[in-house]
Amino acid sequence: MTIAGRDTESAAVLGLSSGVLVVTGEPGVGKSTLLELAAGAHRGRVLRMTGSSSELNLPFAGLHHLLRPVLDETAGLPERQRSALLSAIGLEDAGAPDRMLIGVALLSLLSDLAQVSPVLVVADDLQWIDPGSLEVLAFAARRIDDEPLAVLAGTRDTAGFAGLPALTLRPLDARASGLLLDRQPNPPTGRRRLRILDQAAGNPLALVELARADCADEDLLPLTDRLTRVFAADLEALPEATRYALLLVAADENASLAAQAEALAPAETAGLLRIAGGRARFRHPLVRSAIYHSAPLALRRRAHRALAESLDDEPDRRAWHLAAAADGPDERIAAALEETAAGAGARGGHAAAAAALERAAELSPRRQDRARRLVTAAGAAVYTGQPHWVEQLAAKAAAITDDPALAAEASLRVGQVLTLTAEHGTALSSLMRAAEEPALARIAMASAAVAGFYSGEETDRLAVRARADGDPWTLAVTDPNKRRAELAATLPSLVEQAGMDPGPLLSLGAMAWLLDETALAVRIFDDALHRWRMRGALPTGLGCSAGWAYLDHGLWAQARLAATGSTATTAAGAGLAHVDAAGRSLEAAALALAGDTAEARATAVAGLSLVDPDCSRAVAARLRWALGMAAVADGDQVSAYEQFRLLFTAAGDPCHYACSDAGLAELAAAAVRTGHDAEAAEIVERAAERLGEDLSPRMRARLHRARALLAPEAAEPHFEAALADAAGGQWPFERAQLLLDYAEWLRRRRRIADARPKLLAAMEIFRRLGARPWIERTQGELRAAGVDAEPAAPSLTSLTSLTSLTSLTSLTPQQQQIIRLAAQGLSNREIGERLFLSPRTVGSHLYRSFPKLGVTTRTQLRDLVDASC
Repeated sequence: MTIAGRDTESAAVLGLSSGVLVVTGEPGVGKSTLLELAAGAHRGRVLRMTGSSSELNLPFAGLHHLLRPVLDETAGLPERQRSALLSAIGLEDAGAPDRMLIGVALLSLLSDLAQVSPVLVVADDLQWIDPGSLEVLAFAARRIDDEPLAVLAGTRDTAGFAGLPALTLRPLDARASGLLLDRQPNPPTGRRRLRILDQAAGNPLALVELARADCADEDLLPLTDRLTRVFAADLEALPEATRYALLLVAADENASLAAQAEALAPAETAGLLRIAGGRARFRHPLVRSAIYHSAPLALRRRAHRALAESLDDEPDRRAWHLAAAADGPDERIAAALEETAAGAGARGGHAAAAAALERAAELSPRRQDRARRLVTAAGAAVYTGQPHWVEQLAAKAAAITDDPALAAEASLRVGQVLTLTAEHGTALSSLMRAAEEPALARIAMASAAVAGFYSGEETDRLAVRARADGDPWTLAVTDPNKRRAELAATLPSLVEQAGMDPGPLLSLGAMAWLLDETALAVRIFDDALHRWRMRGALPTGLGCSAGWAYLDHGLWAQARLAATGSTATTAAGAGLAHVDAAGRSLEAAALALAGDTAEARATAVAGLSLVDPDCSRAVAARLRWALGMAAVADGDQVSAYEQFRLLFTAAGDPCHYACSDAGLAELAAAAVRTGHDAEAAEIVERAAERLGEDLSPRMRARLHRARALLAPEAAEPHFEAALADAAGGQWPFERAQLLLDYAEWLRRRRRIADARPKLLAAMEIFRRLGARPWIERTQGELRAAGVDAEPAAPSLTSLTSLTSLTSLTSLTPQQQQIIRLAAQGLSNREIGERLFLSPRTVGSHLYRSFPKLGVTTRTQLRDLVDASC
């Protein structure tokens, strides 16, 4: 049995063989599931104590539950202990119980049982266990010695067990929430999936119950009886005025509380919500849903009308309340919602925009308006990364319109969102169909190029390229090596044309990255991502190419943030296995280069399990490359060669027309160490012939490095040619590899004086990047060349440099990014705006980072960061 998103927690409870562990968390977060996992895996005796609200006031009811299976075995206890224990649970009458004696008796009994077989006491719902039983159990738990006896407890808080080891269960993240939804009998999709993820807020019970419920298509999903009992058990006992006030707040959490403050007081006392700063916040999103759906439809509409009447100065909120109160088509409300959608989309609220347009379509009296609004909604929904929602909206539109332009746009939106999935063939079909409409041809083929890139299928690539009609983006994506210089020359003017629109800028960043204009790509991505984040969250799937550009350019912390940030987790939550795998490929690559090889392999293997390598060739190639680099980092050249060889077919052709070539030099390096020189040389020369003469400096350096390694007797001209182009500094890790390989070649030929400066230059780059395996390898070469890799008494200048090279990389990726922005002179507020953090959080990160970096003021950061670059 595996529990989604609970690997660490599962290991903790399964590893408990002695002592005590208290598992805490909100209702439904999975405490009981973890306890059952441990009980089911325990190889010994399991005793249970489970709290019940109906028995909370029954003295020692919990203790009686615990002892019932072992009553016969109390005979071995000393008489006073046995009598106290049996008296406590009502089986003897020995007068008022001595709580301490009962605790000693329980501990003695459990210890005796543990001498025969390991004992696990599972105590669930401590908050409902009577005080006497709780006190006795806590007494025993605190005194467990080094013996095969363990107490595993579950509770909403640690009352009664304070000071004992505790494990707090947090809500599941988006990736684990999506995985749990996918495990349900009928996994939710589309807009409903988004609502479930939002309202469940990572609560496993809520995710499961809402996924299994027959929920209507509403903004607030109705709860099952089980969830209602958990999240709104106290509702019926409240006064009618309080319930209506709660309904108003449930219908709009931002509603003014001036008129409801007094009526809401009993609800706050009951713990349903908290009022602070004139705002009400429910204990959990599902409390809000339970309150809302407990009211009849007529009463809910009345509440929405009342709220709309109070919001004349807030047209967006007013439009939504009017829509919720409507009982039939109404063009006035539909138009207001369409205006609301335009504003939400401009602010990056794509899900809100799509939902508003979908509701506007439902309220539209005319069929053509319904179809138009549905297609526009599908366009907004593309940015949410919800293929099923986009398909549903497009299908509804197609069913009610005979307008070929609208039908073509619907196909375009479906094809665009399917580029986020492994349905490359379906995406291409939809996009090719959309391209028949002249006004959509360019954008449709540009999107088709993305589907063809991920597919890597040669027929797909050629079909898209044949209809590129000279579009630089489509040409670059379908073959970044053909006409490379010409396409790269168009980038500055294209960036100027894009202006401040982050969407086209992101595309141009990806184009620059594919053309090996990496420094330019990073500058474009920095600008585009900043602009997009100022509008809202980055759309699903748009961060991965930026992450690869950062990785290539030596900005590994930013690459890790792109890999593990919102794009990856949102993809997993949305059920987008393809985008999830793409994010994992970037994360695995960054981990491998930093030397975290075990985690890198686990991440890459998990990514490969999400895609079919024969269908998603681009992602598979990146994952293979990460596995190969992890093997290189471990010194396992056999595994490295196997992984890099998988980037090419048996005949030596690339499995992916662009991504496979990234492994050419690494294939050669592993080949010379495993005796596959001839095979690798054939693949390298085959690639050189295929790539032609219009090579980027990066590709040229890769080929020279590969040839130098494969033909050591003629290596020097290739090494020199690979290092000759100053543009190679755009790829610092690859430049450092070249320097290290060249220095090794020189040292083996006893040209120590020539090798040393190259080794020192390589060491400086590897240290700056934090490439631990390559640092160790370079240190070995330096020692062999007679250089002390770690000077005993460094000068102040070299000490500062060393601090910047090592301490900076010891920070978390987010801390590194904050430090770099602070070094540019940005204030805490400006940094927070860029990274979606509060100024207080930024300040906290800086406060914790300064001692690690050996600085005391922000003014020192610029020199430190400059020294690390």
